[in-house]
Amino acid sequence: MANISEKLNEEYNIQVKEELESGYIYLAMSAWFAERTLNNLAAWFHKQAEEEFVHAMKFVNYILDTGGKVEYAELKKPKGDFNNILEILEAAYEHEKYITSRIHHLYEVANELKEYSAFPMLHWFLDEQIEEEEQTAALIDLYKGYVNDFNFDHHIKREE
Repeated sequence: MANISEKLNEEYNIQVKEELESGYIYLAMSAWFAERTLNNLAAWFHKQAEEEFVHAMKFVNYILDTGGKVEYAELKKPKGDFNNILEILEAAYEHEKYITSRIHHLYEVANELKEYSAFPMLHWFLDEQIEEEEQTAALIDLYKGYVNDFNFDHHIKREE
């Protein structure tokens, strides 16, 4: 079994918090949409939240599989008072770019420490972040082409 270093263990625990907070952020966004009966957007953001919790567990499992210690940090309360759809979409995009920068940081730390066994999972996250950024940027572009919020909501497909 590859043993995780104390430094990478610490960084992965920080990332667990980041992923869980991402889930909370998307749940708050989902609730904002649901309160306005924009149900497809609410469902889309709820699905994003579920994915973030899965991402957190990938880091938890890696820590445990490599003999590390999982420490759950306190989560920040997410913003819930948005002005409009575009504000939420842009906030989601900026958040995804932030998470991408975190994954790059983890890759750099693993490389510095020569913890090469961390690379396969981090490569998966790098690919995932390309998809996440592309999806949110595409939603922004799509939204800008709509005149009516409800028409835009109906364009978003619900995946259940």
